[in-house]
Amino acid sequence: MLLNASMTFTILLLDQATGQASKFKARKHSKRRVKEKDGDLKTQIEKLWQEVNSLKEMQALQTVCLRGTKIHKKCYLASEGAKHFHEANEDCIAKGGTLAIPRDNDETNSLRDYGKKSLPGVADFWLGITDMVNEGKFVDVNGMALNYFNWDRSQPNGGKRENCVLFSQSSQGKWGDEVCRTVKRYICEFLIP
Repeated sequence: MLLNASMTFTILLLDQATGQASKFKARKHSKRRVKEKDGDLKTQIEKLWQEVNSLKEMQALQTVCLRGTKIHKKCYLASEGAKHFHEANEDCIAKGGTLAIPRDNDETNSLRDYGKKSLPGVADFWLGITDMVNEGKFVDVNGMALNYFNWDRSQPNGGKRENCVLFSQSSQGKWGDEVCRTVKRYICEFLIP
């Protein structure tokens, strides 16, 4: 009888020990599943935020295109006031674009037409082109080399004094170099993805 009771007691202890071990394993697996779900949720939330931000950018771009004009996979928006080159460039960047940079004759003609319509009576405006880094080597405001130039006769002629480029409406879209601290109107450019 003592052996029988001892055996029963041992079986109960073993049963209780294995029950606790399986509960511990179940809790451990449950915590792992919760961590995996948390990781999946965080990833999904990050993806959703990326999509929301992308949609906000697209909406802002559409607003710019509605207020300005859409030409050649670009939107142009004329400034409401005049600024010196650096302020104008910063303003365009803050809006999500750059100062306008015509890349060929078609863009020059479109920019000229938009400029005449949007900036009536304005003789010239800033372009996103400069030779501030390397005198005589004009690049866009992102530092990229240009393959297209539309200089007016005897331009550029300012040497180290005139490092920023203007678009002359009175010269049918020809370019000239100018002192960057000069206050001028400007047109921002936004690339359409």
